[in-house]
Parts: sequence; C-alpha cells; structure tokens
Amino acid sequence: MSRRSSDDAPAVDGPLRPSDHLDKTGDDEPAFSGGQPVLGVVGWLRWGWRQLTSMRTALVLLLLLAIAAIPGSLVPQRSADPNGVTQWRATNPDLYPTFDAFQLFDVYTSVWFSAIYILLFISLIGCVLPRTKHHWKALRARPPRTPARLSRLSDHAETTVAVPDGEDAAGHAAHAVDLAEAQLRSARYRVERYDRNGVASVSAERGYLRETGNLLFHGALVGVLISVGIGGGFTYTGQTVITEGDGFVNSLGLGYTSFNPGRFVDTEELTPYSITLDRFDVTYAPPSGQAGDFEAHVTTRFPGQKAEDQVIEVNHPITMAGDRVYLMGNGYAPTITVRNGAGDVVFSESVPFLPQSPTMTSQGVVKIPDTGGKQLGLVGFFYPTVAQLSSGALTSRYGDLLDPRLTFFVYEGDLGIDDGTPRSVYALDTDGMTEIAGRNAPSPSLELSPGQTVDLPGGRGTVTFEDETRTGAPESVKRYVSLSIHNDSSATWVLVFAVLAMVGLFTALFVPRRRMWVKATPDGDRVRVEYAGLARGEDPAIGVAVAELAKRHGRALDDEPASAPASAANVN
Repeated sequence: MSRRSSDDAPAVDGPLRPSDHLDKTGDDEPAFSGGQPVLGVVGWLRWGWRQLTSMRTALVLLLLLAIAAIPGSLVPQRSADPNGVTQWRATNPDLYPTFDAFQLFDVYTSVWFSAIYILLFISLIGCVLPRTKHHWKALRARPPRTPARLSRLSDHAETTVAVPDGEDAAGHAAHAVDLAEAQLRSARYRVERYDRNGVASVSAERGYLRETGNLLFHGALVGVLISVGIGGGFTYTGQTVITEGDGFVNSLGLGYTSFNPGRFVDTEELTPYSITLDRFDVTYAPPSGQAGDFEAHVTTRFPGQKAEDQVIEVNHPITMAGDRVYLMGNGYAPTITVRNGAGDVVFSESVPFLPQSPTMTSQGVVKIPDTGGKQLGLVGFFYPTVAQLSSGALTSRYGDLLDPRLTFFVYEGDLGIDDGTPRSVYALDTDGMTEIAGRNAPSPSLELSPGQTVDLPGGRGTVTFEDETRTGAPESVKRYVSLSIHNDSSATWVLVFAVLAMVGLFTALFVPRRRMWVKATPDGDRVRVEYAGLARGEDPAIGVAVAELAKRHGRALDDEPASAPASAANVN
C-alpha cells in the first residue's frame, strides 16, 4: 500500500509508524527480531518458583507421592519387615541387586521419595501463604458494586411492582431493597448497599468458607508433612521373634532382632517392659487347611508391677508404654539338638522356620560354629503334615501338626561368621562349604520325625528332633510369633491434621461461592425489581437460588407494604 503525505512528499511503502517503533531500522539501531526476551538468571528463578508453587504442580506432586508409595506396599521394607526382605532376597536372587540399587526396600527413606516429599512441601507452602494473604484481604473487602446491567447475566429475573398510594417510586424502591437486604442477611450473605440517583440496589456475597476450606485442606496437608517429617525423628520400629515359653525385653541389646530408630531417639531411654509368649493358637478350616484366627497369648510385665495376661491378634495390637505391639507373622520352631562325634551337645535350640507356602512348608537354618572340628551348617525344611509329590519331593498338605517331618541338607566348612561380618540367621552362605548330606552329596539328606535321632555322615555326631510333648508341651513342635513394636509420637498429630484435611476438603467441595444482586429502579408509578446471581466456580443451583430469592422477595413485598417513604442509604 502507498501513501503520500503531501503533493511533494515521496511515497512510503507500508503502514505509517512512529519514529520510535520497535521495528525501526537504521544505521544506529538494529531491527527488532521478534524473539522472546532474555530472562536472565533471576527471571528463570522467578519462572521456576511460579511453576513450583502453582496449584497444578502441587496436585501433580501429590499424585506422584501416592504413586511412589506403591512399591512400599508391594515390596517388603527393611524398617517394617527385615525378615521379609531376607526371604525376598532368597527367593529372587537375580532381582535383588536391582531392587536394592533403586532403594525399593527402603522406599520411604529413599532419595527419590524424599525429593518428591520435599518438593511437595515447598510447593504447598508456596501455594498456601499467598492465597491465605489474598483470602484475608477478600474477607475484609466489601462485596462488589452492583453491575449496571443485570440482564446481561445468565441467571436473571425481573418483575415490576406497583407503588402504593401515598408513596413515591424512589421510596418504594428503597423499601424493596431494604427487604431484600434483610432476607440476604438472614441467608448469611455479606451485603453492601449501593443506592444512586434514585436507583436502590444491594450486593451480596457468600461462600468464602469454600476458599477457607480449600486453604484448610492444603494447610492440613502441610501439617501432615511436617508431622511425618519431624515426628519421624522421634519414631522407632523394631522386630522380634518369640518362641513359646520365651520372652522379649524392651532393650536394644537384649530383645530386638532388628531396630530402626529415628534420629532423635535415645536408645538408652527405652521404657523397660517384658512380653512372654505363653502359647499361640491358630485354627484351620478343613479340608482346605485355610488358616483362620490367630491369637498370641502373652504375659506382659512392667518393673515392680503385677503381670498381666493379654492377647495379640492380627490388626488388634496391644499397647505397652506408648509402643504398639503388632502380630506380624508366625510359624513353627522345631527344637533341634546336635551332638558332636564325642557325644557332647554343641547346639540345642528351638529354631524358627520361615513359612514358604500356605500349608506351612517352612525353611530354616542351623549354624554350629563350635563342633570340636569343622563348622557345620544345616539347611532344613519342616513339613507339619508331610506328603510326597509325584516327583518324589516332600511337601506339606495341611498347616496343622498331623504328621510333622524335618529334613536337612548338611554343609561343612567356613560359616563366614568369624570375620565380624553380619550374617542373617535365616540364610546360609554355602560358598566355600562342602555338602556332605543332600542331593549333591554322597549321603542322602537327613529326615526326622519328632523324638527321632539320626547320625551325621562320617561319624561327625548326631541330630535330634526333640518331641516337645515329652516335656509337657501341648504340641510336639513349638510355635513362634514375629512381633513388630512401633512407637510413633507423630501419630496423634497426623490424625488431627488428617481430620482437618477432610473437613476442609468437604467444605471446599460442598459450599457454593455466590454473588447475588437485587436492584429496584423507579419507573413512573411502578418499580422495576431485578434479581441476578453469579457463581464463582461450579454451582448448578445458582439459577434455582435466584428464582427462590425472587419468589421470597415478592411475597415479602406483598405482605409488608412500606408504612412511610424510605430514604436512600449509603449513597455512593
């Protein structure tokens, strides 16, 4: 396009622009490229902070935290079930290094879970504080001025009323708005009058409790995170295995098989108490053998106090000095006595065997470091009700003690316990050891019934499977229970904040945020009354609310005629 500014001016191509326009070109100033402005370090930091503290990011991080917690319920955790981790390692030796490298056995203390946790904490703080400040200002502000044209709003109603004899239109309009203001106040609206030039109106607003609930929800989530984060430092979890007739003492050096204290826990100040397992009862449903109720009958005692009989059941823990004692597992603990070639007893204990199947086929390990000769290791399998498969292998067909049987593979060599390296009592490292009885040895594996004694190969001694009924026990084989002792000082605070979060969530979901207006305009000997509403967010009932307001207000106008002309108030 060509334009000429005057008859003598030369033609200029393109639209006319000011001399300082950004796309000006010349010898001194380059043309504007039209690209994005350079943010710089501070600009990028501000952009990153805004992204991190947005509500969308907080919701994404909350979802990621929930997803990240899933492995903690699928894979045994060292803090809660160290025996389960040991068993998982034995069952999945190829996958264990990979899972351990990704910290899947320590999910809740892993680097990646902690990173999500900390980012969520920062994001929520960054969301809640500015929104709280803005909400506080909104609570103190007046409802917005009445729009000039209420008819433009989707939810709108309109009617006209006659002016009673002896009144002027402006006074009756003010009276109509007075009635509407009283009704809106009774409905818990915040109201503000905006009367101007004879037109009376009231602006009303309610539903700030919705944002209050929203902030309460997010603030409670922050409280939960703080409670878990700080309270975890005062929390400890321990595990112990107790065989029938034996006891547990709440002392780090005496009673625990594993102990995981928080960083602020003083292990020297644990409250002293003891738990003795008197007997363990379990019911089986024939013919499937499905286990039913589990009951650990224990005797608990505090120093200087009378002993108390209690029962620990699944999902029904007992409480000892703030410690919650849970029943985590159970199994059989055959009493095994080993004598060396000279007839001396070198081992005699009730050994817990870990269940491998629903019918209680169990595996256990016996380590004998002092035999007078080479060290011995026995890998055993216990079958409460023995049965033989078509392949010739043994299994248990029922969980109860109907025909108990015990078999052993015997290894000779270095147990690997003399160098001070911690070793699991439920696993035997056979590297460097020689199998002297078993499928890969000249001698067959040992097989015993309760009360039976068999010889070890090569005159190395004997192994006896003790029959406990001979010592007055109700069963030929003792049972054991695995207990988890958990002390969580943050549990109360977590519960309080969780309840507050639910209250805030339901408030945010079910309290509508609304603005309502009523305007009365004099029109000769009549008054035109308009009603309108506007929802802040999802509110499908806003139309019904406007119609109901118009209906109630109309009835009030019919029932309460003005006795005297009303003066306009709060003229702006």
